[in-house]
Amino acid sequence: MDTVLVRMEGIEKSFPGVHALSSCQFELKRGEIHALVGENGAGKSTLMKILSGVYKKDSGIIKIRGELVEFHNTKQAQLHGISIIHQELNLMKHLSAAQNIFIGREHSQRIPFLVDDKTINEKTRQLFELIHLELDPKVKIAELTVAKQQMVEIAKALSYNMDVLIMDEPTSALSDSEIEDLFKVIRHLKEQGKGIVYITHRMEEIKQICDRVTVMRDGHYIATTPIKEITIDQIIAQMVGREVYDTAHAHGDTTKNEVVLEVKNLNQGNKVRNVSFKLHKGEILGFAGLLGAGRTETARAIFGADPKDSGEIYIKGKQVDIKHPKDAVRHGLGYLSEDRKQYGLALNLSVETNTVMAAFERFITPIGTVDVKKTRKVAQEFVERLKTKTPSINQIAKNLSGGNQQKVVISKWLVRDCDILIFDEPTRGIDVGAKSEIYKLLNELADEGKSIIMISSELPEILRMSHRVLVMCEGKVTGVLPASECSQEKIMYYATMRN
Repeated sequence: MDTVLVRMEGIEKSFPGVHALSSCQFELKRGEIHALVGENGAGKSTLMKILSGVYKKDSGIIKIRGELVEFHNTKQAQLHGISIIHQELNLMKHLSAAQNIFIGREHSQRIPFLVDDKTINEKTRQLFELIHLELDPKVKIAELTVAKQQMVEIAKALSYNMDVLIMDEPTSALSDSEIEDLFKVIRHLKEQGKGIVYITHRMEEIKQICDRVTVMRDGHYIATTPIKEITIDQIIAQMVGREVYDTAHAHGDTTKNEVVLEVKNLNQGNKVRNVSFKLHKGEILGFAGLLGAGRTETARAIFGADPKDSGEIYIKGKQVDIKHPKDAVRHGLGYLSEDRKQYGLALNLSVETNTVMAAFERFITPIGTVDVKKTRKVAQEFVERLKTKTPSINQIAKNLSGGNQQKVVISKWLVRDCDILIFDEPTRGIDVGAKSEIYKLLNELADEGKSIIMISSELPEILRMSHRVLVMCEGKVTGVLPASECSQEKIMYYATMRN
């Protein structure tokens, strides 16, 4: 039996204005967990979308178990035993978990037009047991957290009789315990002889679970190496091909600075319970906590995205009434949501339009027309400042990689010149190179006197970036620690302190 499940050679792919892949190659063996890494825009997802039938290659060859194949759609790839879990969730929120998993396969064999809910619910329950997920198959997707939705996507991929499972950033929205459960499933699949392609930006995960690593950069294949023969630093060097900004911020004492935002006794349902804190000028205040701690809900209530039940908000000592995001923006607050596609971008509009939209009134001439010369100049300045990879400012936002989309969202609030910025998971799904650039940018903003709330599920990121760390558990603030007293162990202690 051929040990090679997948062999791709000379793969080329172009999109309008972008040569995405140039003579790329990839190999996957039976019983192998193979990491595929590279910066955003390196071509990883594009290569795997070709393998899974989402895109059609321009040239090159693909062999599955030694057989030359040509995929024109995902169905053909699935028939050859290939399933993919996309980085962006692809679920219908009005349907149940079971209906999403078995959509197109839900009809009774005996009565073709009858939906057999009983059978698909039972099959879904068995899949959930496999991945240790305690979830009702009949629950609506709209009622689930992003993490639970991700696990439903994994169950959906496993529902096909596949030999090859492609996982594109599968852990980006999962807690540590959920990641551990996922790793158990992946190792079980490996033992069964399945081949797993594992795309991730989390370098520590590669060492934990993968056998080999393939690095891509700017649409080109760089190298494939057994994981035991390469260090994380060597992988990063291959990925970026340049020096990575890797200096931790000098954590000075910001508590003597002016208080620019004060929140008193904020409540919002069961998610935000009597939350109080202060944010100082030039400070990065890290929000830490486990999944479901109430960090995002707190940020949304402050910004007016969700109505608060009670509580007071003060900006520079003056109480403000924020009932809507436009009120928050008027008071100098900007909010970068963890879900940039749904809340941060107008995906079908250009980079230029997205960059200026939060401050659009500044670009209106006295006669009511848009000063296009000015919007183009500003958009181009921020593309260059943030090193956003785009063919031009006219590129549609949905065609950019995840990391570059995030840079456009950041640009939008910088153009608005907000004094207080809330960054919710600012580096989720972003590669090490883009991540280091965002770290550098946040530090520069703080040095300029901007005040930042940074919500992050990555403790090393919290420790590296924060002047102080606010820890939450079950909707409550359980601790506020200066950087000098912080450690992962201490943060986890407060993150699990139910009171």
